[in-house]
Amino acid sequence: MSKDKKEISYSILKAGIASIPLFGGAASEILPLLLKNPIEKRREIWMQEIGEKLRVLEEKDRIKLNELANNEIFIDMVIKISSEALKTSEQEKLDYFKNALLNTAIYENLDFSEINFFNRFITDFTVWHVKILKVFDNPIQWFIQNEIDFPEYATAPLSKILFKAHTALKGKKELCDLIWSDLYRSGLINTSELNVGLSSNGLKSSRTTEFGKKFLSFIEIQDN
Repeated sequence: MSKDKKEISYSILKAGIASIPLFGGAASEILPLLLKNPIEKRREIWMQEIGEKLRVLEEKDRIKLNELANNEIFIDMVIKISSEALKTSEQEKLDYFKNALLNTAIYENLDFSEINFFNRFITDFTVWHVKILKVFDNPIQWFIQNEIDFPEYATAPLSKILFKAHTALKGKKELCDLIWSDLYRSGLINTSELNVGLSSNGLKSSRTTEFGKKFLSFIEIQDN
């Protein structure tokens, strides 16, 4: 990779990220002094990580950096996604934002409305929203990948499967119900109630909509 191409990937990001304000006009004089360096550090780390990923993608002939510089959707998403990514220290969320931005660079014929929704989901959802969605996208496969025995019930609510998958959620029914409601209202799952009784086959079936599957694909790294 030539030095010029490394500079292109960095410059593309810098142009978008530099437009993100650090503080509003009403911020006190003390707060900027306390937060300027940590936020600048986050910016620098984010830019370096994305720039390196873009460089690798070009080496694999997945993208062309010169074309990205003229891709208005990608530039829009650099600004939007980077703005939100700088607000969180949660590594899982940062990974979702990073993968979404890289996939914006990779995919062709993107639906701008869809990716705006996906960006909003990453921003507004907790990490638990995505973890729960992943469990019910393909329950059997999720349990196999995580080396957990799938529970066998003649009839049971989906919550039984969830609590088996994530024991940390036991005793947090209200939180789980709220998350499930968010996912259903957002059109990502096709079942309105987490506590509805289902047969053994029903418990093993996917609960994600096509829109939900697209969202999960968009926030995961594409290795092919």
